[in-house]
Amino acid sequence: MRLIARKTVREFWERPGCRDAEQPLRAWVEEAEKAEWRRPQEIKAKFGTASFLANNRVVFNIAGNKYRLVVAVRYDKGILYVRFIGAHSAYDRIDATKV
Repeated sequence: MRLIARKTVREFWERPGCRDAEQPLRAWVEEAEKAEWRRPQEIKAKFGTASFLANNRVVFNIAGNKYRLVVAVRYDKGILYVRFIGAHSAYDRIDATKV
């Protein structure tokens, strides 16, 4: 998959207080970029805790669910768009279907 806004992910783990997200996010990026997901079931097979929302949004739990990563998926084009990354408490304040 092609990951759009990879820099956003890197900048997140470089923030003070978020350094514990670096290794889990690096692992997720590596897995996502080598994947060829064409259906939600293929993501679910690899990431069993992923949640699927309207507008092709997928929510990934990062670092034991301390952080949430929301991506918009274009299955037909093989593209992942990073729409949100943040602490679980910040995720609770957004509408993940619209970010």
